Amino acid sequence: IPTETGSLHVFLLICGLRRVKDPLYLVDVFSDWHRKDPSVHLGIIGPAVDPLFTNEVKEKVKRAPGVHLLQEMPQDDLHAAMKRCFAVVNSSISEGMSAAILEAMDLGIPVLARNIPGNAAIIKHKETGLLFSDPQEFVVLSKSLMNDPIMEREIVTRAKEYVKKHHSWESERKAYQNLVLRL
Repeated sequence: IPTETGSLHVFLLICGLRRVKDPLYLVDVFSDWHRKDPSVHLGIIGPAVDPLFTNEVKEKVKRAPGVHLLQEMPQDDLHAAMKRCFAVVNSSISEGMSAAILEAMDLGIPVLARNIPGNAAIIKHKETGLLFSDPQEFVVLSKSLMNDPIMEREIVTRAKEYVKKHHSWESERKAYQNLVLRL
């Protein structure tokens, strides 16, 4: 990824490298998009959970212009990278409650996520993030986000409010206190 990031749109896919996270789902369509618009880049970052699959990812990414496999990094560095990216991406086949999505929302980063039950439970489409059902829709939604800074700002604001209201440590603490009091 070029170091002059002013005119770049860097999308970060944060996941452990294993099949259920499906980090290869968007590689072909993203690479095609990058060939037409060299300002867009996809960075895949996360631990090599499945060594065999990690090799598959490395081989695929080597042949995909605009897609980069980044080294796993400490959480503070990851949050700094997230703050500098255009959007955080989730392409999982199955997901519980994605910490990466919630962290991005809390950091004020737009989220584009695959439309699966776990993601749809925390993202309301076009309200707190964008949900895509196939790679082509991912590109369409990404372009609309890039071209509509007002929509981007509104999504980010609502997402941050959602996390504060439903996933803050304060509300979790209160829920635990109430639970203990009822025991």
